[in-house]
Amino acid sequence: MNEQELWNRCVDFHGHVCGGLTIGYQAALYAIELLNLTFSKDEQVVCISENDACGVDAIQAILGCSIGKGNLLFHMRGKQAYSMYNRTTGKSVRLVLRPTPQGMTKEESLAYYQSRKPKELFDVKETTIELPERARLFRSYVCDCCGEVTGANWIRLEGDRKLCLDCYKSYDRFHV
Repeated sequence: MNEQELWNRCVDFHGHVCGGLTIGYQAALYAIELLNLTFSKDEQVVCISENDACGVDAIQAILGCSIGKGNLLFHMRGKQAYSMYNRTTGKSVRLVLRPTPQGMTKEESLAYYQSRKPKELFDVKETTIELPERARLFRSYVCDCCGEVTGANWIRLEGDRKLCLDCYKSYDRFHV
């Protein structure tokens, strides 16, 4: 797929053109170049995004990272930064958006991001977060209070009752 087709895929997925989508698009293209990535059909490619902004949609559309597959994770720091991992090769990079000129309108900002090469926009750094393990499957239980099915990792025991996190009352004598 050429770059225009990839861009169109991003716009179709996201729903509109904006500077944020362009940032994610450029990050995905750079990750492809640096890590020799292709669309991830399972968990071969992992992205840990430090934001939940528009750019994440481009990463989903181009790299195949998604919450449902377990290869799109969020480490919320409010930064335009993405740690990308190639499980096949073991290589990774952290792409951090460089500061942009101040005082631009939305239109000027969009034009700025679209007129630059990815290497002009991002600093390439070493990843600081260890590659997460592959997504696990958990046994499910019915909450004895609300009756909703919940994964075992999110069940708490209260006496002989299994409770979901919404029904469980945490015990903390210092914050009553």
